[in-house]
Amino acid sequence: MTAALKIAVAGLGTVGAGTLKLLAEQAGIIEQRCGRRITVTAVSARDPGKDRGVDLTGVQWFTDPVAMANEADADVFVELIGGSDGPARAAVEAAIAKGRHVVTANKALLANHGTGLARAAEERGLTLAFEAAVAGGIPIIKGLREGLAANRVSEIHGILNGTCNYILTEMRTTGREFADVLAEAQALGYAEADPSFDIDGIDAAHKLAILTSVAFGCPVDFASVLVEGIRHVSALDLKYAEELGFRIKLLGIARRTALGIEQRVHPCMVPREAPIATVDGVFNAVVAQTDFADRVWLVGRGAGAGPTASAVVADLIDVARGRTTPTFGIPANRLEPVQTSPVEGRQGAYYLRLMVVDRPGVIADVAALLRDHNVSMESFIQRGRSPGEAVPVVLTTHETTEAAMQKALQAIAGLPAVLEPPRMIRIEQF
Repeated sequence: MTAALKIAVAGLGTVGAGTLKLLAEQAGIIEQRCGRRITVTAVSARDPGKDRGVDLTGVQWFTDPVAMANEADADVFVELIGGSDGPARAAVEAAIAKGRHVVTANKALLANHGTGLARAAEERGLTLAFEAAVAGGIPIIKGLREGLAANRVSEIHGILNGTCNYILTEMRTTGREFADVLAEAQALGYAEADPSFDIDGIDAAHKLAILTSVAFGCPVDFASVLVEGIRHVSALDLKYAEELGFRIKLLGIARRTALGIEQRVHPCMVPREAPIATVDGVFNAVVAQTDFADRVWLVGRGAGAGPTASAVVADLIDVARGRTTPTFGIPANRLEPVQTSPVEGRQGAYYLRLMVVDRPGVIADVAALLRDHNVSMESFIQRGRSPGEAVPVVLTTHETTEAAMQKALQAIAGLPAVLEPPRMIRIEQF
């Protein structure tokens, strides 16, 4: 029997404890599938006395993950701490320097430092694996890097944050406003006490930057991702979207264009009949458009102890088998920088909601400004009349450029009858 694979686990929160539980409960299946046992020899957490619901008898304890990376008797360092810098980064760098393979669920770390860490690991013949960093239990990294290795990817898009998807789903189905549903999501544990990374789109942008590197063979470039969150999406927007035949989803989109690779995270209106429009609640979905395999669609739980632990252990099984794959699909020193496609060049239709004073001539003024900026109006909705009072006005446009739309919005915002900043949502036809 081949010697056991010894692992050290840093971080015993939801995912860390879930990983240890899965390793214990599925030990027989795991050994059958990789031909050797996976043994936890060390763990690191701040509070050794806390009950985490797993048996840690005989496991070496560290309160400092960097010390564990340097000193533990382990073949693999499993980083489940989180954060782009600080102890997570220091510990992963130390583990690689000591010749240990690394498995991580840390999307922030990879989005900001992934290329450099991959280069360091590969120079030493080590694995840096991160299936759990993107879309939880959905095997999208293996799918892109291995299952679709013979294909060129032209586009990848998806729902990459379950918190936002839950909030938008509840707002749509109950008619409640954003703040109310966010508070409920926090009470249910779907959103953090500080939900900024989720609702401002940063979490999804971290994941999209990683997916872009794997899909297009380029260095991870988080700084080039356009990021917009869902704070300004209202129940009214969701209601009008339904009336117009759309659903609103926070999507990550990476696409090859004539100007380069675009990377965007923002609320989108998608047709109700599009498959991704039907993915509700805390579920994630990722769609890859390829040349030979056509469109590949994966959907599942994007977070939580079980799904994320499943992805962590899948990577451990690969290490145990001796299966090696370049971190981002091709060797890190061959990742080729690509031209970033500016958002101003985006071509598509737009949804626009205005709050205006109900008086004659306002719509004519708005239409004139759209015309002056080469934006053509496709549909228009105004419900009821309240002369002299504030009323919502909703319109959609024909296809135009982002640059033209932004200039038109700036001009419209300057009209005296427009009472608050216009709310714009991009329409994506999938």
